[in-house]
Amino acid sequence: MDSYNGTMIYNDLSNVTTYDIRLENNSVTPLTCPETANDNGTELTGLYKFNVMYAGVHGYLSVVVCLFGIVANSVNIVVLTRKNMLSSTNVLLTWLAVADLFTMLSYFPFALHFFIFKEPELYYFTTRYFGWICFLLFHASFSIVCHTVAIWLTIALAIFRFLYIWFPTRGATYCSLAKARLAITCTIVSTIICLVPNYIINVNGQMLYCDPKTNTNETIHTIDYRVGGVFGILEKLNYWVQAIFVKLIPCVMLTILTVLLIVAMHKAYKKRMALKNQGKKDESDKHNEHNRTTMMLFTVVVLFLITEFPQGVLTLMSSFNKEYHREIYENLGNLLDMTALLNNSINFVLYCTMSRQFRHTFISIFCKCCPDKKPGWRKMGVVSAEKNGFATVTTHV
Repeated sequence: MDSYNGTMIYNDLSNVTTYDIRLENNSVTPLTCPETANDNGTELTGLYKFNVMYAGVHGYLSVVVCLFGIVANSVNIVVLTRKNMLSSTNVLLTWLAVADLFTMLSYFPFALHFFIFKEPELYYFTTRYFGWICFLLFHASFSIVCHTVAIWLTIALAIFRFLYIWFPTRGATYCSLAKARLAITCTIVSTIICLVPNYIINVNGQMLYCDPKTNTNETIHTIDYRVGGVFGILEKLNYWVQAIFVKLIPCVMLTILTVLLIVAMHKAYKKRMALKNQGKKDESDKHNEHNRTTMMLFTVVVLFLITEFPQGVLTLMSSFNKEYHREIYENLGNLLDMTALLNNSINFVLYCTMSRQFRHTFISIFCKCCPDKKPGWRKMGVVSAEKNGFATVTTHV
């Protein structure tokens, strides 16, 4: 959650779009027909109309995605913490799943109250209940912390995998379990510290609302922000910390790491083909499994880049043009939230389709009712051969 020029603005997974709420003398100025005119009496843009229309279905879509994501990330955590899955890469993936899970646990009640069960006569992100505004204040900070942690863990994941491929003899040292845990700790602690200004400037704002049905005034709650003096400095600091630390730097790093992973994968592919041509089938198969793991992690990184890059571009443009922020960025807030939620929930599908070991472990935990032996098949043993990344799996008949 952030604030800019007296209106609430979008920030990762705590979207408080303006919807023309104005705090003037502790009251809300009623609007003319919101579908045809804005508060200046001019024709609304098509993007604004899209935002208003999409807001009507955003809550239902996000609740469905959150329910799937909560279950999927819980399963990820259970599977990735098994003893046979212990590795530096899987530790990073586990905490990535934890961050995604907490994000969705926070977003689920937010979507229910402020979208699905929103009182029709109230503006978005306002409520009559003090408890819900306290939750919104918590969600505004907690969700961005979780999402930022997930972004930087993805960056750490890409770095670890690149080092492991590019330095095959020293990769196990560079990408040890201890270093993975240190990266996780540093990521969480630094994120919490860097976002302190965001916790401070957002407060409960009380407004007088004129109920058009009864023509009486009542007090409602929304998120306001502290202004003046040191709080004005914190507000600007908060904007630039989030623009740089949460958006721009991660986008640049994810782009660079994506290119580096492509180069590393190409290098590994040529090595595998050379081994295959030399008749070293076992070593070639081992490298092929490494490549499958790398491709899976590469897909995770690319999906994060696809999600975050548009937000980084919009943030950069908004820093130079305030009207661009209001007219473009804010009106895309809910849609950007949805892309982030989809990204947070899709990793389970990637692991199941691209990691044989993840599938085997998942089946052994959640599908115990399935027979171990099938008619006409001999039992196959699974041997783990890698400690950094998803283990190489070979089968022995």
